[in-house]
Amino acid sequence: MSAPVDAAPVDAALARIPVMMPWLGEEEAKAAADAVLSGWVAQGPRVAEFERAFAERVGAGHAIAVSSCTAALHLALVALGLGPGDEVVVPSLSFIATANAVRYVGAEPVFADVEEATGNLTVATVDAVRTPRTKAVLAVHQGGVPADVHALRSACADWDVALVEDAACAIGSTVGGKSVGDGALLAAWSFHPRKVITTGEGGMLTTDDAQWAERLRRLREHGMNASAAQRHASSKPILESYLEVGYNYRMTDIQAAVGLVQLGKLDEIVARRRALAARYDALLQDVPGLTPVRDPAYGQGNFQSYWVLPAEDFPVGRDALLAALSEAGVSARRGIMASHLEPAYEGHPAAPLPVTERISRDSLILPLFHTMTEAQQDRVVAVLREQAGG
Repeated sequence: MSAPVDAAPVDAALARIPVMMPWLGEEEAKAAADAVLSGWVAQGPRVAEFERAFAERVGAGHAIAVSSCTAALHLALVALGLGPGDEVVVPSLSFIATANAVRYVGAEPVFADVEEATGNLTVATVDAVRTPRTKAVLAVHQGGVPADVHALRSACADWDVALVEDAACAIGSTVGGKSVGDGALLAAWSFHPRKVITTGEGGMLTTDDAQWAERLRRLREHGMNASAAQRHASSKPILESYLEVGYNYRMTDIQAAVGLVQLGKLDEIVARRRALAARYDALLQDVPGLTPVRDPAYGQGNFQSYWVLPAEDFPVGRDALLAALSEAGVSARRGIMASHLEPAYEGHPAAPLPVTERISRDSLILPLFHTMTEAQQDRVVAVLREQAGG
């Protein structure tokens, strides 16, 4: 759809938007309604505007909007030409989509351990499992905690291996004072509802390579060499061609309109999350046996997730802590999954991953959202203090 439609007035459209998408704020609902009434429902001018704004925000030359971060990861590996016989080093400590994307292109995921403080890959943990077949490393900025990408980029350059960054959780996080994704070969981002900013679903792929960006835009739209927006803008008919087998990974203009509003709120959201994380730190400092996630020396996180790791001699186990929090009306979550222990990877070879298994088994993610109140935080900490015997 590319022409304005005969639709109800904006006020009537706005009245319906909250019913269809109740998670939207007032500004987001207005932007979504405007997109609907414009006639551009599918991928169109708002997607292009969102791409430009996002690329500028993270310091990338190009941004390619897609339907999910998983789609972005898949396209990144397609761009690198990976396939059967190739190995990609990934952390097992990550949502399973990280490893699955490697399988999508027929390559082999190789699980590496992480460091306990950040939950991220390091040069040492990657080096421990890489082989002559290693063609890429897929480093995750876990829970918004930035990985030490400067060290990883240097090592990967020495090894002649590509570094792809899974920045699903990391919008608003920084390394050396610059945005995560700045200078990345390829970085994939998520706008899932659990992320710091959301479009309901959706993702982004960023790169500084103009030729890759051009191809990736084709691949997200079935390999087509002329988008609907380009055809509509032309004064002459354009007969599109399909240059290679592609995918249906498009983002809608409705999602992009919401994303633009959310991106404008990013600094405020991250500042609030960091303030809440600092308050958690202060409240938990006298609770023995709990180690909270913190900023690494080389960067700052957005605290998309705030997890704590109980000591191995903590009075109660992680699952008992989750149960106690639930009984008090607190919705906490288990720590990050270990993909190599999931049924989907049963029988898949893996080196010993002691840190991964410890974090996944024992950690829990405490509630943290930018509208959280101090009273809600106090209730969370009171339960933890009681379970610690305080």
